Amino acid sequence: MSDVEQLQSGLLAEIAGAGDLAAVEAIRVKTLGKAGAITGLLKTLGGMSPEERQTAGPRIHGAREAITAALADRKAVLETAALDARLATEKLDMTLPVSAGAQGSVHPVSQVMDELAEIFADLGFAVATGPEIEDDWHNFTALNIPETHPARAMHDTFYFPDDQARDGKKMLLRTHTSPVQIRTMMSQQPPIRIIAPGRTYRSDSDATHTPMFHQVEGLVIDRGIHMGHLKWTLETFVKAFFERDDIVLRLRPSFFPFTEPSAEVDVGYTRDKDGRRIIGGAEPDGWMEILGSGMVHPRVIAACGLDPDEWQGFAFGCGIDRLAMLKYGMDDLRAFFDGDLRWLKHYGFAALDVPTLSAGVGA
Repeated sequence: MSDVEQLQSGLLAEIAGAGDLAAVEAIRVKTLGKAGAITGLLKTLGGMSPEERQTAGPRIHGAREAITAALADRKAVLETAALDARLATEKLDMTLPVSAGAQGSVHPVSQVMDELAEIFADLGFAVATGPEIEDDWHNFTALNIPETHPARAMHDTFYFPDDQARDGKKMLLRTHTSPVQIRTMMSQQPPIRIIAPGRTYRSDSDATHTPMFHQVEGLVIDRGIHMGHLKWTLETFVKAFFERDDIVLRLRPSFFPFTEPSAEVDVGYTRDKDGRRIIGGAEPDGWMEILGSGMVHPRVIAACGLDPDEWQGFAFGCGIDRLAMLKYGMDDLRAFFDGDLRWLKHYGFAALDVPTLSAGVGA
């Protein structure tokens, strides 16, 4: 037996007898490390003649491979044994009380969305959704917004690069949830009664504006629809949302490209002893704008493939974040997106605070 074979045999026996991972590592270092026995033999190959290398080279390389494999196998066996021993000793006492830890909460925006869905479901409305990445036809053109309208400007709208256009239509982050109304009118036959809550995007940021915010829009398409239906719907909604019967609304003439006639909707408020505005009051101290509304423009109805002489409708829209601020007393919209756990703990809702009309939507 050659010296290499004797060294290999002794090392394999030593590896097999290693009792722990530290012993395996020590054998690896003294064998395959920079000053190891096998490493030293490999260094001698450079001083041998070609004939000697042909004889000694395969033996030395074979010894290194055999020892490397033996070390890996022994290490795997010891690691498995250590894991089995740890699993055998570790126990979980199921009778111990559970630590409550950090408590999560429902974000006010999510809560208000649930409140809106509950109120409008009672009025026969369904909830509709659509993509947040839209094309300019659904977001602007179909809504009777001309090419020169300021709403299309770069400072208001987040546009995608021209090379990401689809079917020749420029892509963007939707600036309102009105495209959901267009998609609904194009995909289902009237009568239609929907609300469309969701995220929207505009290039704006201050205490009352954020680049991403939440909006809800409502749409009714049917025969014989008029402004009286719109006013009754909005009054019913606002009274149910703020949970007061003394809500007073006024509709002011306005202009929106997608409705005609159009109206801004103001709600009356009173002031408490600290001067804070409280929504409601038979004799308002002032008026606050909360949403925009109007009769759906005939051009919008026609763009969706419907006959405006047969079908009429109304639409309205407002900011969900703003509704939450008014109802629950928040004064800075930016806090909605800061992720401050103290703010969320104060304004958040418990998971079981499910809005119901019978118990009060603001549970």
